Amino acid sequence: MTAAPRTVADHLMDRLAELGADRVFGVPGDYTLSLLDHVVAHPGLTWTGCSNELNAGYAADGYARLCGIAALCTTFGVGELSAINALAGSYAEHVPVVQIVGSPATRTQAAHRIVHHSLGDGVFDQFLHMHTDITVARASLTAENAAAEIDRVLVAVRDHKLPGYLLLPADVAEAACPAPTGPLPAPVDPTDPVALAAFREAAAALLAGADGPPVVLGGLLTHRFGATAELARLVRRSAGLATTMWAKSLLDEADPRFTGIYAGAASDPQVRRLVEDAPVLITAGVQFTDLTSGFFSQQLPRERTVEVAAAAVSVGDRLFQPIALPTALRVLADLAQDRPVTDGGAADVTVDTPAVRDRNGSTALTQQQLWDTVAAHLRPGDVVLADQGTSFYGMATHRLPTGVTFLGQPLWASIGWTVPALLGACLGAPGRRGVLLVGDGAAQMTVQELATVLRLELPVLVVVVDNDGYTVERAIHGPAEPYNDIARYDWAALPAALGLGHDADAAVVRTETELTAALGAAAAHPARFSLVQAVVDRLDVPPLLTTIAQQAARANARSS
Repeated sequence: MTAAPRTVADHLMDRLAELGADRVFGVPGDYTLSLLDHVVAHPGLTWTGCSNELNAGYAADGYARLCGIAALCTTFGVGELSAINALAGSYAEHVPVVQIVGSPATRTQAAHRIVHHSLGDGVFDQFLHMHTDITVARASLTAENAAAEIDRVLVAVRDHKLPGYLLLPADVAEAACPAPTGPLPAPVDPTDPVALAAFREAAAALLAGADGPPVVLGGLLTHRFGATAELARLVRRSAGLATTMWAKSLLDEADPRFTGIYAGAASDPQVRRLVEDAPVLITAGVQFTDLTSGFFSQQLPRERTVEVAAAAVSVGDRLFQPIALPTALRVLADLAQDRPVTDGGAADVTVDTPAVRDRNGSTALTQQQLWDTVAAHLRPGDVVLADQGTSFYGMATHRLPTGVTFLGQPLWASIGWTVPALLGACLGAPGRRGVLLVGDGAAQMTVQELATVLRLELPVLVVVVDNDGYTVERAIHGPAEPYNDIARYDWAALPAALGLGHDADAAVVRTETELTAALGAAAAHPARFSLVQAVVDRLDVPPLLTTIAQQAARANARSS
């Protein structure tokens, strides 16, 4: 029997599998159905259908954060525009997602026919252009250019850690495509040797003239560009590590050298002193945003700071480029080896390790009790997703057990992101428990995807903060205004309402004692789906969020 000819779709699937994007998220549409046959038939790929395209985009984002790259497939027009918010978030937060859009056949486009999912004008490239500013590379595929363009876009996604976009007409997907002559080209270190030598000399002089070992401030890009091993080696020769909230769990928070979260004026005073008074401060992959810097209240010693960015390094006021982030951290770790390190550096900063305290459990549950108790029940290896709002800021200051991965989205800050991202993260980390921390308002945005989590029988603990509305918005402005109100769900009834509650646990808790019992029951059955509806006062917010909300209110206030 003659084998079927190799097609453009086969080439795309082979290249995705080669890069490790071994799961494709999405929603089927008639322009993609034949393409999805190739996904299902490919031995290295798995299809994961989601409730809608926005959720599929969020799920792909969560998967890529764990696995390094992900694929998303939607239909033309309505599908891709539904997902565009998710793709923009991936771009903002440096998450490599490949967006594959199935479009009408080339003959239909050439005839400018008025077809469904279009704007009715016979034009078929408007949506591609809409993706220009939120993707690192794009291609409109033809039978002639498909192989080269697929490879170009995928390499750009891999190397820049940003999303890419492929527009694939239905007939082009089935066009013949020769087998590639070899694998995709390996990543190239862009570092200039002359710039690197000058940087090494400047950094060595700064470290040699300091009156103590450096302090390290870790940022998100260190993870995105695969430099955590180099950072860990540097931290071992430092006086301590702090991270931004955006980079929480970047390294093991159980390590005594981890001191806490730095957020400018919103930081714990001891962490702030350690960072801002450092004899030498090394910032590794740090990008300060309003919500992670106390609204740009950081006060860093410029003349004593080495700032390592994605492709450049500065020592004081001197800039050296191009230098890749992992290469720069490797040089700094080598230089720090020559510096004596005292044991007292990080030990001078105390971090409260949460524990379930002996309190009167009959009183109403507070935000402080909620996050202390949740933190105390996390287990090594958990994947924790905290939605923007009380969940993110409530957990940000708690030290995590070894091996816990913490995911948040504080720059794009699209509420509801965590629910589908939970699906992607759990599929990207099989065998690890997913822990979803989400407010009731955020959860209502994307709640449908919990049905997929249940259908796939993923081990998950969901904690819904039931505080009757958009509490983070109430803290900023309008605590009693109707625009911060929402419909109130019976969250504990959700698994049964989704038709999949036969193998799920759900509980409503209103006190610390009830919360402790519910989390203990969930820990006893870690392979099951457990949901805890934690009822707290609508105006109760974590202390860190109170500070951030006050700063946000001032930043957003009308000028006089």
